[in-house]
Amino acid sequence: MADVQLKKVLNPIMLWGLGVGYVISGMYFGWNLGLAEGGTYGLAIATFFIIIMYLTFTFSYTEMACAIPKAGGAFEYANRGLGKNLGFIAGIAQNIEFIFAPPAIAAAIGAYLNLLHPSVDLMVFAIAAYLIFTTINILGVKIAASFELVITIFAVIELFIFAGVTLPEFQFENLQSNPLPNGFSGIFAAIPFAIWFFLAIEGVANVAEEAINPQRSVLIGFGSAILTLVVLCVLTFVSAVGVAGWEAVVYPAGSTLASDSPLPLALSRVVDSGHIMYRLLVGIGLLGLVASFHGIILAGGRSTFEFGRVGYAPKGLGKVHKKFRTPVNALIVNMLVGIVALLTGKTSEIITIACFGALCLYIVSMIAFFALRKKEPHMERPFRVPLYPWFPMIALVIATIALVSMAIYNPTLALLFIGIIALSYLYFFLFLSKKM
Repeated sequence: MADVQLKKVLNPIMLWGLGVGYVISGMYFGWNLGLAEGGTYGLAIATFFIIIMYLTFTFSYTEMACAIPKAGGAFEYANRGLGKNLGFIAGIAQNIEFIFAPPAIAAAIGAYLNLLHPSVDLMVFAIAAYLIFTTINILGVKIAASFELVITIFAVIELFIFAGVTLPEFQFENLQSNPLPNGFSGIFAAIPFAIWFFLAIEGVANVAEEAINPQRSVLIGFGSAILTLVVLCVLTFVSAVGVAGWEAVVYPAGSTLASDSPLPLALSRVVDSGHIMYRLLVGIGLLGLVASFHGIILAGGRSTFEFGRVGYAPKGLGKVHKKFRTPVNALIVNMLVGIVALLTGKTSEIITIACFGALCLYIVSMIAFFALRKKEPHMERPFRVPLYPWFPMIALVIATIALVSMAIYNPTLALLFIGIIALSYLYFFLFLSKKM
């Protein structure tokens, strides 16, 4: 077993940096597409319930992460509480989330750099980003987490600077301009983009095995990360939309195509594009994208590694590098799958598939939570979720409603997601399950 152990080097501050870093790109791009679906009220209502889901889910998930600090995260909890079949479903859903989110972010990184260097195709930048940040993750988790912490701090500071520049121009009537363009159905259509504000926060649990004193570190890192993200979500939403209404942060002037750059659009209503604050936002905005891209690659590598280590995927994925003690094979395979998804050019569809994976993961995790409470009542739990059983029950109900709503509004992608799950399970059932 010594050959497949990960190195314990992460402290609570690094875990905070990872938790916020996984998610922070969602503040910089993607969420504004929900405004086109639901308007200010539609996205705000969807986000309100998604915030409740993430708060209740995160504290429930933290109980399991502190009790079972393993790299597999949700897969480990479901496997122990519900058995290997549902454990496999949780694991493959988690892998889908962590493998499909990075291509969407890579596309945004490529598009940004293409604006600065239009002679270079955005796919070149996007694939280069994969190669660079996969390599950083291979070189060592402490290097990766330290890098993540630094760029996350810069990205957080920039969001506060953005709010400081735009809030003086805030007008409440801008929040009420055409607030529900597609009626109440827009609330449900906006759900994936509300989720994008917080997608992958649970990745903190996937590095619990590499945390120093995981029972303490995970609690502090997880809890402080989700509270930071809720504050940033509300601040960014209000300060961006309040400048000139939701349409100003969705559609560039003279265009009917939705933009992936809501914050520069809002800031351009306050300062000229040549202003230092505008340039600062655009420059550090790239760091926000890089923070999430790099962080999710890190978490995804651990998820795939654990899948291989316990035999739910080819054993080669469960190997660690002898020198760097990192899951090199898992990181490389995730990169290759991500690049294939990236080359499809279907960014919004990739985001939606990642959200399907996340919601499936949340649902199975909360079912596993109740199963573990019943099955192993005396298991050591250094942290216990507050207001049990309400917190995990609320998370389970909201996640289920969100998953059904997304399936109704995205039936083709729902079938694709189910197909990936079914084919993966068939492979597991036919070739791997009998060897366990």
